[in-house]
Amino acid sequence: MTGSPGDGTPEGPARAAVEEFLRHLEQGRQLSPHTITSYRRDLDDLGGFLSHHLGSSEWGWNSVDRLTLRAFLGWLRRRRLARRTVARKLSAARSFFRFLHREGRLPANPARGLRAPRQERRLPGHLSMRGVERVFRVAEDRASENTLQGTRLLLILEILYGSGLRLSELHDLDLTDMDRGVAQVKVRGKGRKERIVPLTRATLTALGRYELRRAEVARSGRSADARALLVTAAGRRLSRRAIQRAIEGLLQAAGEGSDLGVHSLRHTFATHLLEQGADLMGVKELLGHASLSTTQIYAHSTSERLKQVYRQAHPRAE
Repeated sequence: MTGSPGDGTPEGPARAAVEEFLRHLEQGRQLSPHTITSYRRDLDDLGGFLSHHLGSSEWGWNSVDRLTLRAFLGWLRRRRLARRTVARKLSAARSFFRFLHREGRLPANPARGLRAPRQERRLPGHLSMRGVERVFRVAEDRASENTLQGTRLLLILEILYGSGLRLSELHDLDLTDMDRGVAQVKVRGKGRKERIVPLTRATLTALGRYELRRAEVARSGRSADARALLVTAAGRRLSRRAIQRAIEGLLQAAGEGSDLGVHSLRHTFATHLLEQGADLMGVKELLGHASLSTTQIYAHSTSERLKQVYRQAHPRAE
């Protein structure tokens, strides 16, 4: 065989088709660079497998049938990849073959009807109410020092927990996205889909304190990004990794688990809303989920908590 799994998609028409698909994702569907990179990596895995499986680097996508794709799934499982990873790679292949079929490159879609592996249903990590109080206590102490870093950290925490944003959504926020008058923020989610999310009164207060420090950066002439909401002392947009480090350090300082991070605050936002009686469909819209099934895991988390309370409190539960 001339190739081995993992070599990547060969050059020529097969590679050109992948590049055209990626341009469609970037320009047509406006997916993020991170997502485009993920698609490229998954399709390179598929291409490398096909070169090995078909015994040649000179093949076309019309050489692929359902049995070949089943063999690809078997190869992924033998690599002991997580089910979530296998499902993601299959999803990338499905999207790609759907694109080729729609564009008239293939007479049929060989990925149609292929089932993804059953997912493990894992409850997302989140903070308790008391845990949230401890984290905010530490953040408010740091903000009381009236530094750019301290006031910025409190604002980050207020937005993540108060509005349930994703890391990428928070990172991309501009000053003009924050509407004080109606206490809401315009968020650009996955696929650049926009949604409007409420802001808490505490978030608006934190925003006012932070903007005083941010204005000092602008007056110093160091502002490299006048639009960005979150900036560094040099005036540049704060990076995603810097946001992650800040929240991870805050959680550790508050004595919360080392396995929690930025996304845990989004999970906490959704879980606490449902625990307080919020409607599942409303939480779905606030989170920007495309499917209700994605939101239902939080309802499962809430029901598990109630079962635990029942087992601990009811005299005949055991």
